[in-house]
Amino acid sequence: MDWLKEPLFRPPAEAESLIFQVARGCPHNSCCFCGMYKGIAYRARDLRELFCEIDRAAESSWRSARRIFLADGDAMFLPFGTLCRILEYLNEKFPRLARITMYANGSSVLAKTDEALTRLHKLKLAIVYMGLESGNEEVLQLVRKDDTAAHMTEAVHRLRGAGIRTSVMVLGGIGGRRFRSAHVRDTVAVLNAMQPEILSLLRFIEVPGLAMYDAYEPLTEYESVSEMRDLIAALELKSTVFRANHASVPFPLEGRFPKDRETMTALLDRVLAGGALDRKGPGRVPLCL
Repeated sequence: MDWLKEPLFRPPAEAESLIFQVARGCPHNSCCFCGMYKGIAYRARDLRELFCEIDRAAESSWRSARRIFLADGDAMFLPFGTLCRILEYLNEKFPRLARITMYANGSSVLAKTDEALTRLHKLKLAIVYMGLESGNEEVLQLVRKDDTAAHMTEAVHRLRGAGIRTSVMVLGGIGGRRFRSAHVRDTVAVLNAMQPEILSLLRFIEVPGLAMYDAYEPLTEYESVSEMRDLIAALELKSTVFRANHASVPFPLEGRFPKDRETMTALLDRVLAGGALDRKGPGRVPLCL
């Protein structure tokens, strides 16, 4: 069971889900801001081994599981036929299964046909988690992101057309001081075009051992909250659940667009005026992300 020795990463919302690692690592793994899969060579899981693990879980107390998350970093990268076999087997083995979720890159979504995505949705693929990070194309190139913002937007629309919801992640501070305004402006424009069902804002924290681009200068704690405030105030989302409750965020926040936008903006204005935020450094940085 060598597969179980590697750490598994999953979204906070999948804390109670049954997790199966259908591939190891990330097939792209070039982003300079991410240390999640560095040192791990990507490879797909042997289906016989995976199905044996599914059998064991289905014969245990997990048989009544309603939610299943497929790891690792981009399960959508697997060939359509392989994904179908996995989802069909999960539906067969877990009679109460309500939804299946996974991480995906935009390029992996766009590699699937509309018919393929619709078939995956019929097999209970309900939510796809996608890391936009920034809407600014120059920032995405500097951090060596595999996808463009335009590709990510198209992927979100394709998924929605198939009935699959999207949870889009944005990294506050990834543009540093130099690209701070452009990061907010372009990220707002992309998110308004995407209209994701769920939006999560995390704060970029430099990972030990990884080097960001040369011009990168991190934001202070005060600047990070100010950036979050400006982004929220400019968003025109019609029906989106918003979460900024990750350990990396200086001031956690949750709400729903559009009804809570003004309330969240006003709250952040009070926090910014309160004088408690660090104006010279990053403030409290979590020991573990």
